[in-house]
Amino acid sequence: MTITAPFTPPAASVPTSTRTVRTDRGAVTGIRYEDGTAVFHGIPYAAPPADSGRFAPPRPHAPWTGDRDATVPGPTAPQSERNLGAIDMAPFFGPGWVRGEDYLTLTIRSPAPSAGRRLPVLVFVHGGGLVAGSTRGGLYDGAAFARDGVVLVTVNYRLGIPGFLHLPGAPPNRGLLDVIAALRWVQQNIAGFGGDPDRVTLGGQSAGGTLVGAVIAAPESVGLLRRAIIQSGSGLGAFTPEQAGRVTRAAVGALGVAPRADAFDAVPDDRLVAVAAGLGGLDLRTATAYDPLQGLSPFGVVLAEQPAHTVAAGRGADLDLLLGTNAEEGNLYLVPSGAYAASTDADVRAVAARAHPDPDALVAAYRAARPQAGPAELRSALLGDALFGAGTRALTRAHAAHRAGATYSYLFEWRSHALDGALGAAHATELPFVFGLGRALLRGPRALLGTRPPPADLAGRTHGSWVRFVRTGDPGWRPYTRDHPNTMRIGARWIEQEDVRGAERRAWELTP
Repeated sequence: MTITAPFTPPAASVPTSTRTVRTDRGAVTGIRYEDGTAVFHGIPYAAPPADSGRFAPPRPHAPWTGDRDATVPGPTAPQSERNLGAIDMAPFFGPGWVRGEDYLTLTIRSPAPSAGRRLPVLVFVHGGGLVAGSTRGGLYDGAAFARDGVVLVTVNYRLGIPGFLHLPGAPPNRGLLDVIAALRWVQQNIAGFGGDPDRVTLGGQSAGGTLVGAVIAAPESVGLLRRAIIQSGSGLGAFTPEQAGRVTRAAVGALGVAPRADAFDAVPDDRLVAVAAGLGGLDLRTATAYDPLQGLSPFGVVLAEQPAHTVAAGRGADLDLLLGTNAEEGNLYLVPSGAYAASTDADVRAVAARAHPDPDALVAAYRAARPQAGPAELRSALLGDALFGAGTRALTRAHAAHRAGATYSYLFEWRSHALDGALGAAHATELPFVFGLGRALLRGPRALLGTRPPPADLAGRTHGSWVRFVRTGDPGWRPYTRDHPNTMRIGARWIEQEDVRGAERRAWELTP
């Protein structure tokens, strides 16, 4: 099946004036462009963590008088520099830590005002391993969504130790609570920006996608969203309390403070950021759980039950859900560093051992499914599925079993020619197409899209499908059901297929 959708290539918009909107805390003034769209930067949805407590739940922001300037981007959450090697990921991670206390904020891209008509809303949560990223990443430019009649909201949330370290005396998953607080703010205020609070889609990619799954599983989210999009997230990506405790002990040892929220709250942000950067690589395997992040990040949502299992029990069954992964997710973590080319059979087994109770059976199943693959391809395939693929498939099946809200599955297969063609359909390569971008910051030998142009209509068709889902709950292909597990393979050609990578899916369900 071929999807066609109208799409206007991104064009430079010229600021012409300002636009002011009143929120429940006060008025904000953003930039209005010649096409009628507008952008509002740095709108607070919660009080600065330094004021309300960096390890406390998010609290309402104090009202302000006059018009708050929302014409320039604001501060970002404390974070260390994130470097993945030879690929330029600045459009993904943004400028890093831009200092300032008032960083629990939103950026809103709104369409031209439409008299008497409220428009669908997409609230998008950035990725970055829960340790990096912000609304200021170039990949999250929402101009194309605004031109196509969707109000786009991007969210900053607490990262690293303040956001996700499991601490006595502090609520768990404070960064997740931030996202839920942002959704509540949207319910109360988005109508002023032209949005419909009854048509909110929550979307996210990578760690942001995993957060979306956790939001769906959280009882506090009921009534806050109608649809969800999970791009390269995982319904099996949560840490157990035991795993989280191992990270906490390492942080306590590095800081030399008591394992209590008040003790950590006395430590400056610079020190917390430095310690968080040194916690990577911890072995989080326990007697009952495997490491869902393969040591790439020491932080995850901490739950007693995986989101896929909570959804299987019925939570979020009434939501429409669009979710999928990229065909070569693991390449992003191996190719730019040179680890891909240096892969050995021992590396392949090490990935499997960190993720599965029977690593030898898992490796054998992947060898059987990919008889021509060498260690590099096998390592990347196993890593990608350990991080994203297995958990996405589990969540897809769990949601589809209820037949209440619709479930739509995709596999993004277009291969970037970055790094001499080796990057391929790696993690994050779908983002420019979802956001309708093809600008210079994404093109070049070290840029995410490489030097060769992608198919001329790929951005339009991909972005158009996401817009259609946000508007209607249907991206334009058949849903995934228990009887017909349909997936849209997105690339130079768009092909619907049932039981995509079924052999690999079944391999993860092996028991020892």
